[in-house]
Amino acid sequence: MKKYLLAIYQPGADGDIPPRNVLDRIMQDVRSIREDMKTSGTWVFSGGLDSPSAATVLRPHGRDTHTMDGPFAESKEHIGGLTIVQVPNFDVALEWARKLVKATGLPIEVRPFLEESAG
Repeated sequence: MKKYLLAIYQPGADGDIPPRNVLDRIMQDVRSIREDMKTSGTWVFSGGLDSPSAATVLRPHGRDTHTMDGPFAESKEHIGGLTIVQVPNFDVALEWARKLVKATGLPIEVRPFLEESAG
C-alpha cells in the first residue's frame, strides 16, 4: 500500500469563501467522503488549512534562520486543505480525488509520498 497526498487548491490569495449555505453543503459532502475513506480503511489524515495570510515562513540565512509573515509563494491558488490516503495504487488515489473534486468543485492535486527505505 502506498500513501498519497490529495491537496485541495482554493482560488485567490486568501481564498474565495462561498456563501454559508453552499459551504455547509460542501463540508457535509466532504465529511461523507472522509467517512467512506475511514470505512474502506484508506483514510490516514485530513484537515483544512487557515488562509495564506496566517502563514509564517522560515528561511535559512547563513547560520541563522529568518522568519517572515505570509505565504512562501504569491500565487492565484493556495492549498486550502489536504487528505492523506493509503491505497493499493495511483488509480485508486485518483478515484478518491475525483470524489473530492465533485464535492468541492475545486482542483485536487494527487501526489505520491516517496517510498520509505527499509533501513
